[in-house]
Amino acid sequence: MFWMMVIGRGIAGVGAGGEYPVCSTGATEATDEQDKTRNRRGFIVGMIGDFAIDSGFVFSGVVIIIVIYCYNQTESSGIWRVCFGLGIVLPLFVFYFRVKTTNSTQYKKHAIRKNVPYMLVLKRYWKPMVGTCLTWFLYDFVTYPFGLFSSTIVSQLNSENSNVKNIGFATLINVFLLPGCFIGSYLMDKIGRKNTMMAGFFSQAVLGFILGGAIGPIQTVVPLFLILYGIFLGLGEMGPGVTTFLISAESYPTPLRGHLFGLSAAVGKAGAAIGTEVFTPIQTSIGKVRKQQQLEKLPTNMNPGR
Repeated sequence: MFWMMVIGRGIAGVGAGGEYPVCSTGATEATDEQDKTRNRRGFIVGMIGDFAIDSGFVFSGVVIIIVIYCYNQTESSGIWRVCFGLGIVLPLFVFYFRVKTTNSTQYKKHAIRKNVPYMLVLKRYWKPMVGTCLTWFLYDFVTYPFGLFSSTIVSQLNSENSNVKNIGFATLINVFLLPGCFIGSYLMDKIGRKNTMMAGFFSQAVLGFILGGAIGPIQTVVPLFLILYGIFLGLGEMGPGVTTFLISAESYPTPLRGHLFGLSAAVGKAGAAIGTEVFTPIQTSIGKVRKQQQLEKLPTNMNPGR
């Protein structure tokens, strides 16, 4: 089962991982076709690229809850099988339209179809490559673990350990990604890409420190924790979430845009993998520290360590 899921995710990653960089770069180039779209490039690319992905996060959670209720909330292998099967519906629906999509005018004029001068590219664009790759790496390093383990995190609020509640809480948190993406897409055209990214990174860091420092009392009020945690993730989407797409596309010329955008995205996924791996050890270590702190707060005659 484990290796089947690994292979399945790998095949899906080749498809989706190769497609969304092309879609984002294509949308970036398509906005140059008209003046009115060029001036709103940030909003258009943010909505096409990031908002669509975030909508998928929310929609998939709703679908899983519906399927679980269709099985009367009983544990069954049919639940995950149906959910995996439903995942092919939307790709099949858009397949015809994707095949019929034409390349942008800029790509048709300037595309390098073979003999790409990689050494010249590295010499000329190594600084932007470091910037886009490192930014995407840091963003995915933080965001993916908090997204993937959101059900695990919110399960601490669910004493019943109900799967429906855990998935429902996680889906509710993901809803905050949508306004974050919308606001970030709007701001990119108003205050600029870099300013939007810095504002998002800084705001998320501040709220992250607040959550980390006062997580104990905050978790006792479930609605407060869900709202703050959702805003925390939404701020990430508002800043680096939307800007990594557009900055990675605008930093390179048309012949190289797809290649180097894909490279930046791949480095970002490496950050996601590393962040996911270190998340559990960090969480375990923090749990041990908390237990030790609780023991130290006990009266001396009740604490066997003294």
